[in-house]
Amino acid sequence: MSNQNQVATQADFQTGLTKISNTFFPMIEKQLCGNGIDMDHYQKQCVMNAISSINSVLDVKGIKWTDAGLDKNNITQILLTTAALKLNAAASPREVYFQTRNIKMQKDGNDVWMKQVEMGIEGDGNDAILSNFGRGVEEVHQYWLVRSGDHFEYPKYKGIEMTPPEWAPSGKGEVVRVVYPITKKGGRVEYYIGEREDVAKNLIAHVKNNLMNETFGIAESRYKATAKQKVEIDAKKKEIIKKVEEQGLNALDDESLDAYISPAWKDSQSREAMIIRKMRNNVVKKIPKDFGNAFVEMTYDQAEDEGYSRIRKEINENANQEILDFDEPESVPYEPKKESYPEEAPAEEQVNKTEKQPVPDKEPVIIDAEPVTTQEGPVF
Repeated sequence: MSNQNQVATQADFQTGLTKISNTFFPMIEKQLCGNGIDMDHYQKQCVMNAISSINSVLDVKGIKWTDAGLDKNNITQILLTTAALKLNAAASPREVYFQTRNIKMQKDGNDVWMKQVEMGIEGDGNDAILSNFGRGVEEVHQYWLVRSGDHFEYPKYKGIEMTPPEWAPSGKGEVVRVVYPITKKGGRVEYYIGEREDVAKNLIAHVKNNLMNETFGIAESRYKATAKQKVEIDAKKKEIIKKVEEQGLNALDDESLDAYISPAWKDSQSREAMIIRKMRNNVVKKIPKDFGNAFVEMTYDQAEDEGYSRIRKEINENANQEILDFDEPESVPYEPKKESYPEEAPAEEQVNKTEKQPVPDKEPVIIDAEPVTTQEGPVF
């Protein structure tokens, strides 16, 4: 290929990426402004870097931005999230990553498979969120990776006075805990600790997510399963979840669970990095945040809460899919009732009746009862 063709190809790519940016960027800026957020220069840079990273992911998969099978609404939501939370896809280490997934959506009453871009927040992305939105956070210091061979003493408290933790690194053994020293605005340093054994909860959530569409060959799909088949499928899922709960992180070495755990957890090269990242995330998530804007807070909750995203996706896929067929009641012809009213007596006759009514000899005596009270008071 000549130099002229190389320059032309590069120019076409840049022009195409610029067109994409010009399409999405005004929408993102308009929606943020509508929610009371004025985009600063760094947020604009985050959007541009996110578009570039998503473009690279789509190129690898051979997907074009103009493909009808690409869910562009989801891309708009991702760009809103990266801008609102100030997540930089070009930062090193990464703060956010993107991947594609095949999803089934309803279109004109038919099931259609589409490509959807998914966003995930990396460990350093949570650190960036903590630095920008942590309540009362002045500075987030370098976190400690405490290994099994290290000497470590937990912080001690006497009232509100605290003795800082002690750590003597040895570099031996696996990472058993992560410690985040954080300086608050009053000058006080607090230490937040995440334990390795707590990552088992993350693994259980990961397995549950992977089991969501699993039918174990009992049914063609979970959407077509009968009530009896659903009971059998749920029983199988409970057996697997119980096995993971009993084994904890040792379940990563159980070959019978390989089909339900992703390679990022299983492979020896990435397993330790995954566990450390989950420990860091568990620490950072429990530190209070102050976003100062309801839209930013909602965006953070949606990005962090996998259960929320899964439930929302479930509702969108299955809403209004079941036809409710009710038996119509038998129609009964309406016949208005004919009501008979007594004829009014002449006025003279009514007067005579009134005069003939007996008059009691004595007026009834009304006894005023004392009010009943539930509280006892002084007697005067």
